[in-house]
Amino acid sequence: MDMVPVVVRSASHVSAYRYLDHRHGTSPRFQVRAKLPFEQQDAKYYQHLEAAVHVVQRACRLCLHVKSSLFSTDANVHQKNDQTPVTVADFGVQALISFELNKLFPSIPLVAEEDSAYLRSRNLAGSVLDAITAIDSPTSKPLTQDDVLEAIDRGGKDAFLFGSEPATYWVLDPIDGTRGFVKAGKALYVVGLALVVEGEIVAGVMGCPNWQEDFSKKSPTELEEVADMLSPSGTIMIAHIGCGTWTKRLNSMPKLPSVWTRCFVDGSNLVQKAHFCIPDSQTWESLPLSSSFNATNNVDDVGDNQVLLLAACCGSLCKYLMVASGRASVFILRAKEKTIIKAWDHAVGMICVHEAGGKITDWSGSEIDLAADQAGRRVIFPFGGVLVTNGCLHHQILDQNDQQ
Repeated sequence: MDMVPVVVRSASHVSAYRYLDHRHGTSPRFQVRAKLPFEQQDAKYYQHLEAAVHVVQRACRLCLHVKSSLFSTDANVHQKNDQTPVTVADFGVQALISFELNKLFPSIPLVAEEDSAYLRSRNLAGSVLDAITAIDSPTSKPLTQDDVLEAIDRGGKDAFLFGSEPATYWVLDPIDGTRGFVKAGKALYVVGLALVVEGEIVAGVMGCPNWQEDFSKKSPTELEEVADMLSPSGTIMIAHIGCGTWTKRLNSMPKLPSVWTRCFVDGSNLVQKAHFCIPDSQTWESLPLSSSFNATNNVDDVGDNQVLLLAACCGSLCKYLMVASGRASVFILRAKEKTIIKAWDHAVGMICVHEAGGKITDWSGSEIDLAADQAGRRVIFPFGGVLVTNGCLHHQILDQNDQQ
């Protein structure tokens, strides 16, 4: 399939290209060279998003730096009280992003995964400070260990009490998929940051340092168009309410301009033609659709009564990234009544999928309520879990679930 570029003029005089991509029907695929791919007057939270992109890119550099030395000693990987892994990078990313956001937007609180109790108990603040300074030359006075601990705690569970009124705050998952981060292979992990204003997610950034583009379905003409992108370089995905979802290479080559590409969910409208991803902790056989369809991981041999199950380790945000980019059609998360689901595992993914044309609800069809945890805004309570789709398949899957 050939994609024909059409030059589009924009008010800021940046270059823009539009491609007809028949994988998405007649939806155009846009590419734009600019700091952000839309005009400031069209995006109320432009400055917030611009700052978020910048700091998430720095956070991804920190992740890559820590990961490069992660396996030199077992002491680099730790376990929290809930038996989940945590690394210096988790704390370093939270400190870095918290510190930067507090400088720029001091009145907006931060809701984030970590606090400093673990670091204090094991005297690890110095290691986190070293990780930050290794990738960030200070522009003012050098950071101290106390600065690091304070920045981390700014997003901790006791930092801010919200109450019942709609609130404005940042939501951060410093590394979603730490289990993937500590693996030696190519398991995905994501730095995720979202802005919630008066209870609505209005902007978000996901950085995935080891994301690789899927070029298997591109024609020779398309491959020629993206020849400079063939080496793995990670991705940054952004979304702004009313402005769409966009991606660009995380690590652009110095002589190449940053190119933003508009994202759309895929166009699958039949369950058996869709591409699914599920949590690493769940099996297809445990899900409602398993009574109607079997699942296979073999992309070249999908039977009539089978669906394709994509491997996507680890964490939830990489699954949202896959749906928003059109690589997957559906992300299914089932949860029992008392399962604790954290807001930071979903917030930024929700706006990225929504602005790409997808849909997110719980299993009753209701929207996800980020304010259900009135005091801390840290936990969500979706009935039965979370269903993320390209929109076309949403009601089909809910209906099939109701029939079980």
